[in-house]
Amino acid sequence: MYQVQAAYIHIPFCRQLCHYCDFVKFYYNEQLATEYLEALGKEIRTALPGSNNPIRTIFIGGGTPTALNREQLITLMETIHHTFDVAGCEEFSIEVNPGDLDAEKASILKSYGVNRISFGVQVMDDHMLKKLGRHHRVSDVYDNIDLLQQQNFTNISLDLIYALPNQTVEHFSQSLDEAMAFELPHYATYALQIEPKTVFYQRHQKGKLHRPPEEDEVAMYGILRDTMKKNGKEQYEISNFAKPGYESRHNLTYWNNDYYYGFGAGAHGYLPGERITNIRPLPAYIKQAMKDGKPVLNIDEIHLKEQMEEEMFLGLRRLRGVDKSSFSDKFGIPFDQLYHAPVKKLIRQGLLQESSNTIQLTDRGLLLANRAMAEFLLENTDLLHVY
Repeated sequence: MYQVQAAYIHIPFCRQLCHYCDFVKFYYNEQLATEYLEALGKEIRTALPGSNNPIRTIFIGGGTPTALNREQLITLMETIHHTFDVAGCEEFSIEVNPGDLDAEKASILKSYGVNRISFGVQVMDDHMLKKLGRHHRVSDVYDNIDLLQQQNFTNISLDLIYALPNQTVEHFSQSLDEAMAFELPHYATYALQIEPKTVFYQRHQKGKLHRPPEEDEVAMYGILRDTMKKNGKEQYEISNFAKPGYESRHNLTYWNNDYYYGFGAGAHGYLPGERITNIRPLPAYIKQAMKDGKPVLNIDEIHLKEQMEEEMFLGLRRLRGVDKSSFSDKFGIPFDQLYHAPVKKLIRQGLLQESSNTIQLTDRGLLLANRAMAEFLLENTDLLHVY
């Protein structure tokens, strides 16, 4: 019997919609949020009847989960506690935006066993925050971190974005240094991606979005890695850095290609042989969830080829890379027979390094990760037909 490691729970409400975000999100409406939580509860209870279901990690994401009011936040926590063995859960995380948290909400989170905060700061500059469509200001970051520490939250992750429109290398370095001064145990820092159906995408299409040149983005990533190392934060994934012992266990579920539930509008789940995608539009999600507790848009069958490709793509995001013996044991196919050619090619290009039993991206490979990972697509191999 397979074991599902994690549960992702999506809360799609925001007080303001950011210009770069393509996640499933809607402006907060109190009545709609109440209806959504009822539907979400039915979906969760349908998938996992009974109580105290074992789970290793829980992650509440969004949207902005803390956009919910006090009563709604309690409703959400009660649903989770009814379904899962929270006491036995290793990591219980929630995304928090600066300015959406107050002492009462922080106390609720603490009392219901949340033990990790993912803090969406993005940049330490009021002017640039406004340009991103964010409603918080830098002072809110200081206030909320102080508030969380008063509630004895010690596992706090701070999110930053770099290569922002009109951002210079010097500006990023200053923003990073200010964020590092909090001395938090975990930092997640991503280069801006221009996603379809966002305000930034529309501006980009019109030639009105002025992104830094590629060489500046490379320089920012170099500064990021050096700064993290100097401050005792070890890089364990392309974009994630942590004090030893504070790595995100929930996100490692994804990068280890393990199974997880996905609950909520637009959420994705991964179970043996299939990837489940939920309905995105809120009224349709609520209607279907209330009808039968199964608001599924589609189920994609994941064949052996796709499973192995995902194992490589996700595994190479980790700094420790891919263990060849574990790969062979998991899929029943000798790793070297399947991937000898692309591994040697990428080593020659300086994108990959190999030990006796492990392959890892080099420093250059981390900068060109998508290019390196593309070599592990299996469209042109006949080896799969042998096994």
